[in-house]
Amino acid sequence: MQTNPTHTSLVAIGDSFTEGMSDQLPDGTYRGWADLLAGRMAARTPGFRYANLAVRGKLIAQIVEEQVGPAAAMQPDVITLVGGLNDTLRPKCDMGRVRALLEEAVERLTPACKHLVLMRSPGRNGPVLERFRPRMEELFACVDDLAARHGALVVDLYGAPSLGDPRAWDVDRLHLTDDGHRRVAEAVWQTLGYEPEDPEWRTPMPPTPPPNWTARRVEDARFTRQYLLPWIARRLTGRSSGDGRSPKRPDLLPYEGPRA
Repeated sequence: MQTNPTHTSLVAIGDSFTEGMSDQLPDGTYRGWADLLAGRMAARTPGFRYANLAVRGKLIAQIVEEQVGPAAAMQPDVITLVGGLNDTLRPKCDMGRVRALLEEAVERLTPACKHLVLMRSPGRNGPVLERFRPRMEELFACVDDLAARHGALVVDLYGAPSLGDPRAWDVDRLHLTDDGHRRVAEAVWQTLGYEPEDPEWRTPMPPTPPPNWTARRVEDARFTRQYLLPWIARRLTGRSSGDGRSPKRPDLLPYEGPRA
């Protein structure tokens, strides 16, 4: 990979991870790692263009159907694709179909850009990660294989100790904090060949005293009430948090930073 390259455009596709949840701005919108990355790239290249087609809750089939075609048609320098993890978290998941759809996406996107960026997504250390680890690692093995066969770049977030730390995750335990998104942006930045701004982004966070038993139980109850039960209800009724939502940056336009 070229050192300190010049890229003129970026298109990001995927689900809530790429949309930017839970890196919330004062106006209630989400920023996230892709916006942060676009801001850095735009600072180096006048006229830099950026689109973000990601929508929360999307499964890999929806990403392929709704986002891959528009992203390929934009012919940007860089496309980032992160998808399939929502599928692995479903009680029933056809991993063969997930792999086939991911391969279709890569085959369609690779000729449409100079650099296709794939990721081994981060996982929050805890019982949920342990339960779904085999599926996640099967997905990541597919990512590695596709990258090797099609010349894509892979950002290994799964192996970063800093992003496994629960402190890098929001209270919903599904989405990264603003610092977590910052670390992801740095990881992609370096993978694309830019000079590191934070060489230690992978380094484990400094140890802090664990919360006491009462604080943990209060937090567990809050998590269950506000996030876990609504998530289960959506699964049982076939609904998604992304139903009816449009991408936040659907067109490849000159980058503008977040509103004040």
